[in-house]
Amino acid sequence: MSLKIRLARHGAKKRPYYRIVIADSRAPRDGRFIDRVGSYNPMLPKDSEDRVKLDVEKIKEWLGKGARPTERVARFLGAAGLWDWKAGNNPNKGKPGAAAMQLIKDKEERAEARKAAEEEAKQAAKEAKEAADAAAKEAAEAEKAAAKEAAEAPAEEAPAADAPAADAEAPAEDAPKADDA
Repeated sequence: MSLKIRLARHGAKKRPYYRIVIADSRAPRDGRFIDRVGSYNPMLPKDSEDRVKLDVEKIKEWLGKGARPTERVARFLGAAGLWDWKAGNNPNKGKPGAAAMQLIKDKEERAEARKAAEEEAKQAAKEAKEAADAAAKEAAEAEKAAAKEAAEAPAEEAPAADAPAADAEAPAEDAPKADDA
């Protein structure tokens, strides 16, 4: 049988009040206990005297018989000078578990995939813009060349264009008139 100095919850819903008791470690939290050695009322301000009440003689007696306090009760006993309480150091307590680590890893992978997709989309947009700019430049150059050719071509072809029209009119004049015949 191992003895524990621990808290037993009493009080109403959302109005807790704890008794500090000596109990067998196998007994239920609020169940059978051997001796009552104090009380703890968390509803009182921290600087209140009545927040933690301890029966020092009984506690010393039970510590001598081998009772060990729980973490919370050890804090109270440390404040009263009855127990050498040291803050626990659990470096793994703040670390996420395996499932949380998997979620973090999945989230990072999704972020990397999204970043890669954005880069591909930017690259595709850049290539499309470059292609459109090149096509527009080629079209502008072709239009410019066509305009240049059009500006040069009418100067050379102008007499040739007028000549066939003159030829078309000339036979009409040379043709014999029906009245003369």
